[in-house]
Amino acid sequence: MVRRIDVTGAGGVRLAAWEFAEPPRDRPFIPAQAGSRRRRASPEPPEPPEPEAEHARAADPASRPGVLLLHGLMGRASHWAGTARWLSGRHRAVALDQRGHGQSDKPPRTAHTRDAYVEDAGAALEQLGLGPAVLVGHAMGALTAWQLAAERPDLVRGVVICDMRASALGAASQREWEDWFAAWPTPFATLADARKWFGEDDPWVERPNPARGAFYAEIMHECADGWRPVFDPEQMLVARESWVYDAHWDELAQVRCPTLVVRGLDGELGRAEAQEMVRVLPHGRYAEVPDAGHLVHYDQPDAWRAAVEPFLKEVLTP
Repeated sequence: MVRRIDVTGAGGVRLAAWEFAEPPRDRPFIPAQAGSRRRRASPEPPEPPEPEAEHARAADPASRPGVLLLHGLMGRASHWAGTARWLSGRHRAVALDQRGHGQSDKPPRTAHTRDAYVEDAGAALEQLGLGPAVLVGHAMGALTAWQLAAERPDLVRGVVICDMRASALGAASQREWEDWFAAWPTPFATLADARKWFGEDDPWVERPNPARGAFYAEIMHECADGWRPVFDPEQMLVARESWVYDAHWDELAQVRCPTLVVRGLDGELGRAEAQEMVRVLPHGRYAEVPDAGHLVHYDQPDAWRAAVEPFLKEVLTP
């Protein structure tokens, strides 16, 4: 089960947070779609609790250790659904649609600063009563996680960094992204066309990758002329520009909580850089996921869980 909670980020931007809960024992788990047109998840009518279920709810779910899931650039909260399902058995799991993404507000270009993304995550933790929490971030979301951990150690008890580099990527990388966005054949006539292009026909794809196709199909929504991304590509480039030219080693060194650096063997974070990140982190750990690319948690969900779950148990066990 998933419910939407609106929180207020930097500058009054409205952010959609999605809280995942363990489903009742007598019904299958049917997740709400973050990409649906509903503004809020409709509550289901209550059912008389069985004694066993009542006992399971004796402990207030809000008292469970908090985990905030932060997607990467162009991602959305629903990309964390698989991870959040198994987390919700022991933890209070919330995924955030960051500004400009998913069902959160799409503020003007000037509002997509690094400080704003970090302030948004901190505001979400405080307003949801999650902190001190473990932050699990993918790509840009991982950068937000470790920057917040460095700035607000009172809100963060652990960090999971998923396939994000600490080195500066530079102007050439930004130009590649500009060219890539320009190559998108939008609008797509059907969602299946979008899935096929991102999974097979995209020049950035070395070999067919159905998981990648599904990942990008999930960021599309239907418009009058076809299927387009739920975000403004220009805003994504502005958001990326706010961190792509800078290195972030100094911020890593300021993260005092336990931190796990996870990379896919075929991802964007190389082994040497990942291990150097672990060395720079005061309490760094390392894990890698075989047969996974940049979308580690989406490519190999079982192997991702095997890499991350022991760390979470250690950090979140009282």
